[in-house]
Order: sequence, then structure tokens, then C-alpha cells
Amino acid sequence: MITAIVHVKAGVDRIPEIAEAIAAIDGVSEVYSVTGEFDLVAMVRVREHDELADVIPGRLNKVPGVVHTETHIAFRTYSKHDLEAAFAIGLDDGF
Repeated sequence: MITAIVHVKAGVDRIPEIAEAIAAIDGVSEVYSVTGEFDLVAMVRVREHDELADVIPGRLNKVPGVVHTETHIAFRTYSKHDLEAAFAIGLDDGF
């Protein structure tokens, strides 16, 4: 599982609508409204590295109202939650 953390600057008058549109994109697991320099943080989780191009510049950046993004790729997960198990539910062994 590849995880990307995407910081999003959005049109301030449409943040809730933009967040909902981003959350509806396949591969986006969560969207948070945040304080600071950016308006939203989107968590993108995909199986293959190439899928990041489909999700982030291919779809997320094209959501109307998205002004700018900054993407960070996670190297390792340090968490009490077993994210791999959570995202493997219902998948065939071939994935």
C-alpha cells in the first residue's frame, strides 16, 4: 500500500464542496479541513505507485476550486492501526 499525504489550497468560499468532491475520488481515503497554510489534507492510498498519477494530478488537482497542492509520499507507517489489513478486506489473494 502506498500512502500520499496531499496538502490542498482551495477556494475559501467553497471548502466544504471541494472537500466532498476530493473525498469521492477513488483512492482518497480521508479528507480533513485543517488550520495553517493549507485548507485541506487528503490521504491517498493506492496499491501501485503509478496510480498516484491517476489520482493526484489526474483527478484531485482537477477538482474545481483546487488552487494548489503539495504531495508527500510516506516511506513507512508507524501506527497502532493495521492499515494493510483494513484495506485488504474483500480483495483476492492476487492483489
